[in-house]
Amino acid sequence: MPLQNPRSSWMTEELDDVRDLARTFCRNELTPYQARWAEQKHIDRRVWEKAGEVGLLALSIPEAYGGGGGTFAHEAVLYEEQARAGDSAWGVTVHNGIVAHYLLAYAAEEKKREWLPKLASGEYVGAIAMTEPGTGSDLQSITTRAVRDGDHYVVNGAKTFITNGGLADLVVVAVKTDPDAGAKGISLLVVETSTPGFRRGRVLDKIGMHGQDTAELFFDDVRVPVGNLLGDAEGQGFVQLMQQLPQERLIIAVTAVAGMESAIDQTIAYTKERTAFGRPVFTFQNTKFTLAEAATEAAVARAFLDQCIERHLRGELDVQGAAMVKLWTTERVNKVVDDCLQLFGGYGYMTEYPIARAWADVRISRIFGGTNEIMKDIISRTL
Repeated sequence: MPLQNPRSSWMTEELDDVRDLARTFCRNELTPYQARWAEQKHIDRRVWEKAGEVGLLALSIPEAYGGGGGTFAHEAVLYEEQARAGDSAWGVTVHNGIVAHYLLAYAAEEKKREWLPKLASGEYVGAIAMTEPGTGSDLQSITTRAVRDGDHYVVNGAKTFITNGGLADLVVVAVKTDPDAGAKGISLLVVETSTPGFRRGRVLDKIGMHGQDTAELFFDDVRVPVGNLLGDAEGQGFVQLMQQLPQERLIIAVTAVAGMESAIDQTIAYTKERTAFGRPVFTFQNTKFTLAEAATEAAVARAFLDQCIERHLRGELDVQGAAMVKLWTTERVNKVVDDCLQLFGGYGYMTEYPIARAWADVRISRIFGGTNEIMKDIISRTL
């Protein structure tokens, strides 16, 4: 019997249909290929194309730009079903929920009409490049430079830990247009990866998320048209990043809670089937108490997440609230998945079991999107 939680308050009948579509797609196109993708360190390009064909890309982008015309709720349903399908390889959260929205919010109109339909169809895969080898959460310290030269910027620098980096066709790049202006010297440029001077480094070896093409990117005198600047002037990048990061952190929380619920479902099923000392593992008091605590953790996290999704749909989710929900849900999912893995015994340590892969995959949730230590610092500033 799977974990039973109340229906999320933001769900509608239309979203039920989206969930059915997303569940079918994820089970058919993602779940069966996990081992092969982990070995090759990237998903198959056809996944992006098929997702575009069925309408799962750019779900919350207006139809005028080729998108689905939905809201963040449509995206959340897709991300939940991806997590429940046991997949962490497909970087759709970055493509849909982050890159497309930077373009929608800040790109010039002609660029929106050029780029967004390609993201919606799967012709283009999107990535965002903020982190550098020498800078993590401290975005003000980036060193990638963009120097104006006539109608172009000349970009030089390196980025790392870039989701979708191995397959990306379009990258939103954080650069310094004024190295002496601190945060006010940061701008965002869109770089198409076919541009001369752009090159990919290695796809990185990670503890988890083995099928995701997280890569290094290098920019060697890359000439980017001035029209690819996001915003109407240089120096707006840091503000743009701060405006978009709450949605990124909410996305992380969505996948954390869905991952928590999935881990509990797997563990309930396993402990009811697995026997020890002549009876199901579920019947032992330790098992029941551990799962009772995990189910409660998930229910609390779900309630908080639903509240934050409602706030975001109303345009009211602030930086503090996004930091809180990211901090809370990612700390909880790491604890819950670890406790669930323990109940699998030795099989929990075998990578052919989804619980083992989930345990390795969720560890990054406390790091990316801003480390949880940064989340605490953000929250503390409002106290």
